[in-house]
Amino acid sequence: MVKRKTGALGRGIEALFEENTIADPEATEQVQDIKLTAIRANPYQPRRAFDQAALKELAASIEKSGVFQPIILRQPDPAVERYELVAGERRFRASKLAKQKTIPAIVRAMSDEQMMEIAVLENLQREDLTPLEEAQAYQTLMEKLSLTQAQVAAKLGKSRPYIANYLRLLGLPTPIKEALNVGQLSMGQARTILGLKNKRQLTQLAKRAVKQNLTVRQLEKIVAQMNGTAKEKDQHKRQRKPVYIREAEDQLQSKFGAKVAVSQSRKRGSGKIEIPYTSNDDLTRILELLDISLD
Repeated sequence: MVKRKTGALGRGIEALFEENTIADPEATEQVQDIKLTAIRANPYQPRRAFDQAALKELAASIEKSGVFQPIILRQPDPAVERYELVAGERRFRASKLAKQKTIPAIVRAMSDEQMMEIAVLENLQREDLTPLEEAQAYQTLMEKLSLTQAQVAAKLGKSRPYIANYLRLLGLPTPIKEALNVGQLSMGQARTILGLKNKRQLTQLAKRAVKQNLTVRQLEKIVAQMNGTAKEKDQHKRQRKPVYIREAEDQLQSKFGAKVAVSQSRKRGSGKIEIPYTSNDDLTRILELLDISLD
């Protein structure tokens, strides 16, 4: 066996595959035929939906010519005694459809972090994920590896606003998520709908967008009109508040960089303060201003 090279993960998923193909005499790791029954799915696989027609086509090709590019497996834990699939989910599934007994694979010792990064990179660079699957992949990286949006962006070569825009999709109501997943709504349409201030009207507007086949530009105009009406109502409601309450809101909004709302209850001298946040990073920022740590 040739001595292993290092640094493939840092240079992207292409490097990982370029260095480990069957036809490459300089391959850094041996390709083995592994029983399909000895392999279990990658727990960090971000993709949930697979094109069954495309899988059947790949299965027919595999049945006729075999698998030319090996999949990547994680060295099994002695307690588990099964390999974990790292990259090559479509080839793995298609091989099972083709009723193959084994599949060519490269076996590596790998950390959970490496597994997650490769699974996400493989799908992102091949554009195989739906917008929601991509958003969930970023969320998983943040939660499992304790990363911020900025750190995820740096790891994957994206901008922080790009990551933030996808993460916002996870806050959509279920009906809109379903429409987005099946392609009734585009990423641009969903993002535009999210700009609606009255969140109770999100689903209604999404249904209208699908029914009337509204473009993003048309949706932007509708959202602007609806938000303008909401703004007028908010301003009217604010004018009814005592001057000292409005002053308190102004100072709190300046301090927290958020649209803080102070409201009074019917019981004199009591009320509540609401501080909205738009993401986990935003919540952390507000907590830091309050000198609160979750560590």
